[in-house]
Parts: sequence; structure tokens; C-alpha cells
Amino acid sequence: MTLNRFEAFNAVVESGSLTGAAKLLNLTQSSISHAITSLENELGFSLLTRGKTGVSLTSNGERMLGYIRDILILNDKMKQEAAEINGVETGVIRIGTFTSVAAQWLPFIIKKFQDAHPGIAVKLFEGDYLAIEHEVAAGGIDCGFLTSPIAKSLEFLPLKKDKMLCILSDQHPLHTSKTISFKQIEAEPLIMPKKNWGNEIEQIFRKNHIKPNVKFEVSDDQAIIAMVQNNLGISIRPEMTLSGIPGNIRVLNLENESFRFIGLAVKPSMSPATKKFVDCVYAWLEEHQLLDF
Repeated sequence: MTLNRFEAFNAVVESGSLTGAAKLLNLTQSSISHAITSLENELGFSLLTRGKTGVSLTSNGERMLGYIRDILILNDKMKQEAAEINGVETGVIRIGTFTSVAAQWLPFIIKKFQDAHPGIAVKLFEGDYLAIEHEVAAGGIDCGFLTSPIAKSLEFLPLKKDKMLCILSDQHPLHTSKTISFKQIEAEPLIMPKKNWGNEIEQIFRKNHIKPNVKFEVSDDQAIIAMVQNNLGISIRPEMTLSGIPGNIRVLNLENESFRFIGLAVKPSMSPATKKFVDCVYAWLEEHQLLDF
């Protein structure tokens, strides 16, 4: 079995189509199709189901994907180690991130990283917490910004504790308050992030036995803020998401101080490029006095 077949298979899975894989690898679609067919013939079973809407993994394909990704990751690590031995920096770092980190940290961290390591390419994957954790565990990305807790199979490198706050409109009866109680939160229509985007809020509710009155669920931070601004409900948000909020929104402390804990999720064995990126993240946060855990 040759690596180009594994690369073709992985590219099809990542892109969702033979055409997408061909673009990713700069090959013809027929070359991708031939590589997949050849790999399936050698293994003795189908890896993909081909349909009008694209391709999907068979159950056997799902079983093989993890092994194939592990082989590709090890091959990439070997190339990076060999390049370092020869005094050359090379490789790719694939980073998972969620919205607030993508907006407030990553542009500056990536600039610092690329200035220091121009030979290492950076690719980004944006998603909710569950998707990022899954991709790190499956080898689809090298590291991901997440909040704790995470799967025990991954290592969590702590970066910052981010205070959780309540936001409401200046038209709300509680707008002059400094603190909101959990009983008051239960009585209010609540605007929540969609499932897997607000795990830290659910943790607060469980810990304090809150039964929220959820009125709306949306995934975008700005949409939540706009809905609160129009007095459609209150919300609980991490402090990092509240920079530059409109003047007609009030920010209240929670009855009990609560935080989300932001960190980097990695596999225990990091590639040289990933280790360099992790070091860069810590250096940038420390430089800007944002490292806090």
C-alpha cells in the first residue's frame, strides 16, 4: 500500500467528494478515483459509498479511517523531524478554533507564528466544541482551542479562565442591578447558544440546579447580542465575547462567580510543528498578559 492512496482517501473524506479531493491534492478526479478503487481492491472491501450528492464512508471505511490518518500523521512527523535534523523547517499545522478565539487571538498568534516559522503552513478548522474535540482525537487536526473538560484521551493545556457574565438590555427591569441571582435567571426568557456551543453554561446550570427558560437557541455570538439588545431575553456569555458590545446592553455578575477554562487540546505525542505552535500561543498570551489559569 502506498501513501498516495491513503492521502487520496483522507482527502475525499475531508472534502466530501472526489472533485474536492482532486482540488486539495492538485490531481485529476480520475487519479483520485483510481487510487480509491486500488486501495479498496487491495483491502478487499468498499471504503466509500458513491451517490448523486457525493460520497460517504461505509462502516468498514470508518474503521479504516483512524488507522490511515495515524499513518499519515506519523509520516508527516517523520518528515518534520528529518527536516529539523537537516536544519530546515517544514510541515503543516492544522488548528481547530471557536469564534471568540478566532476573532481575538488567532490573527495575532498566526502572524507571530508565521513570522518565526515561515516554512510551516497553517490551516484552520472552525467548529463547535464537540466537532473540534472529535477532529483532534481522530487526527483531522493537530490541536484545537477548547474549554474543559475534554476527553481523557487528549491532553488539555490550560491558557485562560474566562469569566461568565449575564447580559441584558437597558430596557430590562434588572438593568440597574450589579448581580443577578440564579432564581432570577430561571424566571427570565433565556437566549442560549446551540448545543455544543455553550457547554460551560450548561455546566453552570447543572452545578447550581437551574432549570432555564430557553426561548431561543443560536450559534452566532453577534446574533445573541443583537437579540439581547432588542430585549428578547437575557443571556449568559463569556467575557471574551463581550468586547465592543453596544452601549444599551448591561453586564451583570452571576450570583456565584463562574468561569470557562480555555486551553489547547492535543494528542500526547505532538509533531514538531504543533509543539512550535503551542510554544507560540503561550508566548503571545504571556506577552499580552492574557495567560491566566
